[in-house]
Amino acid sequence: MNFSKYKKSIIACVLALGIGVGGGYYFFGNPVTHQTTVKEQTKQTKPITDTRNTYVVQAAKESGPAVVGITTQVFQKDIFNRTIYAGEGVGSGVLIDNEGHIVTNNHVVAGAKNGEVTVSLSDGSTVTGTVIGTDSQTDLAVVKIKPPKDIKPIKIGDSDSLQVGEPAIAIGNPLGLEFKGSVTSGVISALARTIDDQGQRFPLIQTDAAINPGNSGGALINADGELIGINSSKISKEGVEGMGFAIPINSAMTVVDSIIKNGKVVRPYIGVWAVDRQTAARNNVSYEGDGLLIVQLDQNGPAAQAGLVEGDTIAQIDGKEISTLLELKEQIDAKSPGDTILVSYTHNGKMKSTQLKLGQASSN
Repeated sequence: MNFSKYKKSIIACVLALGIGVGGGYYFFGNPVTHQTTVKEQTKQTKPITDTRNTYVVQAAKESGPAVVGITTQVFQKDIFNRTIYAGEGVGSGVLIDNEGHIVTNNHVVAGAKNGEVTVSLSDGSTVTGTVIGTDSQTDLAVVKIKPPKDIKPIKIGDSDSLQVGEPAIAIGNPLGLEFKGSVTSGVISALARTIDDQGQRFPLIQTDAAINPGNSGGALINADGELIGINSSKISKEGVEGMGFAIPINSAMTVVDSIIKNGKVVRPYIGVWAVDRQTAARNNVSYEGDGLLIVQLDQNGPAAQAGLVEGDTIAQIDGKEISTLLELKEQIDAKSPGDTILVSYTHNGKMKSTQLKLGQASSN
């Protein structure tokens, strides 16, 4: 097969490793346009009955205080290359520990001036938060604030135990802080969803709980009030309703822990750019193989050093079959830099295997 004629278009397609599922970020342009004023009514006139005190009410009371608003001042370059104020972006975040660490989306804090954002707490107070690290590949970021006196972080759940059909509750700030702490409920519609097979880093949770602009970085919780996902996006097309997506908390916390520890994400690196059957078809490449076709290598990277070349097809990692880019990322991300993996691949029609020592790559 002649790869050179397809190489440029394919590489442009597969080099993008960001998760690419933004869309829940609410931007207030400059000058400020008219905004709806919403008065919050919290007065309770009589005790709630057992019938009204549903799992949604209980879960929202338990976890709602841990959901915060994050406001980022946005600056842009004008035609004279001068930095000018463009407006404010508002998203959501989730307080996860007693040290004041908040998880949010990378696109919520992207471009924050001097790495600072304004954090609006559930009690109505605002504090300055510092962005301690981001990861564009997973669209996650961590903000640090001085722990409030009456801090109440959210309880971390187990996204691996989720079942399709079980209740799901989203808490965030749709359309800005005027609607802060909004609660919507639905069910877990599906698990392990892929909506961007080129850049997506891990499978997503699909829910029909309403997720709107401003919900980005907010909490998806289960009926016990435990954090099971970080709300990230929705599919916005005419005639499409109830298709929101969240980053599973088990996957997210691996990234978050690395950011808290290192200020960045340190992940293993294999040094290949490959396409699966679907990606090849979109680029008009005739490829009907079951594995991943290597279209380019880092010549100083682990794969090249182990003897793989362009045109080889990766079939298995440590004995597990690999047929999609997402499966490859999952297998590699489950390892650590310096680990050795067994790569089975096809070279000139013959199956081979080789030991490959993973390198190290860091997030931005």
